Amino acid sequence: MTIATTAKGDKKPTAKRGMMENVLEQFNTAADKINLHPSIRKILSITNNELIVHFPVKMDNGDVEIFTGYRVQHNNALGPYKGGLRYHPTVDIDAARALAMWMTWKTSLAGLPYGGGKGGIQLDPSLYSKNELERITRRFTFALADNIGPEHDIPAPDVNTNAQTMAWMADTYMSTRPPAERSANQHVVTGKPAGSGGLEGRDRATGYGVYLSIKFWAEYNKLDLNGKKYIVQGFGNVGYWASHFLEKEGAKLVAVQDAFGSIQNQEGLNVEDLFNYSRENSGSIVDFLNSKPLDSKDFFGVDCDICIPAALGNQITEKNAHTIKAKLIAEGANGPTNVEGEKILLERGVVIIPDILCNSGGVVGSYFEWLQNRNGELWMLDEVMAKLDKKLKESFNKVYAYSESKSMDMRTAAYCIAIERIAQAYVQRGIFP
Repeated sequence: MTIATTAKGDKKPTAKRGMMENVLEQFNTAADKINLHPSIRKILSITNNELIVHFPVKMDNGDVEIFTGYRVQHNNALGPYKGGLRYHPTVDIDAARALAMWMTWKTSLAGLPYGGGKGGIQLDPSLYSKNELERITRRFTFALADNIGPEHDIPAPDVNTNAQTMAWMADTYMSTRPPAERSANQHVVTGKPAGSGGLEGRDRATGYGVYLSIKFWAEYNKLDLNGKKYIVQGFGNVGYWASHFLEKEGAKLVAVQDAFGSIQNQEGLNVEDLFNYSRENSGSIVDFLNSKPLDSKDFFGVDCDICIPAALGNQITEKNAHTIKAKLIAEGANGPTNVEGEKILLERGVVIIPDILCNSGGVVGSYFEWLQNRNGELWMLDEVMAKLDKKLKESFNKVYAYSESKSMDMRTAAYCIAIERIAQAYVQRGIFP
């Protein structure tokens, strides 16, 4: 038996570079606007807990690899920590810190009884078999077991994790509990398959929220989405579902970028055909019928009305922000626009629907699933979608009105609302001891 000290395909993280600096600058900008008390600013500027675990897993060939997993718990003033787990080479402690902090603002803005957490494993899942990924997931869950729980910290899917990942996690976690408590711990994770305690519609909740944010903005500005051109970076769960609903409004998908390459067609790309093609080609959109290849560095410069970055963080920066032709950016990913890039866009009059508002459909859906499991209920798809619509419209209206009344961009407005809610909890409860 041989032991490898790092996972296959590990490489120096790049996508997360500057994420923590971005989220702190965004936080401090909003904190200044609302004159946040210095003591509360100190608390919210740091994380509560940070866990790094190293664990061995036997591969299909009998070799053992050592993996590194992370879970950062930023703040729980409003309720249990909540946030996804991602499997990606860019996962490290700094990325987890930034993402956990974003989750705190996201759950607060949505009015949920949650705080923020995030984490994952530093690996490229495409290099492992399904059996290997199951063993990796179960071993990671076992390592986290004393630090997660349905009333303490509730993970969910994120980049390169899905309903199957959550089913493995739930089963492993419940297996570590006493027999009498196992069924009562099903809501330790959300985003599970519908047949295993999951919520009908949870798969589309994030993308649906991105679509609704665009729709609400268009309604406020008396714009018809029919015929509007949009581009999507990342054609996974979020990018696909956002495109699915936009296409039904008559909008045209004219360019897509994924990890394999970029394609375009100004006459429009059929969303369902592209989705089916990508599933049949290991997730790749390259060489899709009736599309032309596009140099990846030119993707954000494609002529369009709406841009949806739905991949990783720090994709829109000072290096490419000036090339963007879209008048609206709807952030499907977490932290896709860095601070310098945003300044350029705002100066050019580009509207940005911020991530903590735009992609919050996922965590709202997770909250519904958590409630469903907790109360022993079963919600139908039409009921779930109606509840999502109502909840997300409330959040959007709140941010848009705040932004207009204070003459500030939507991100700063969203942060102000989120931070004020948490600050109020500290003021009312006090700080122990």
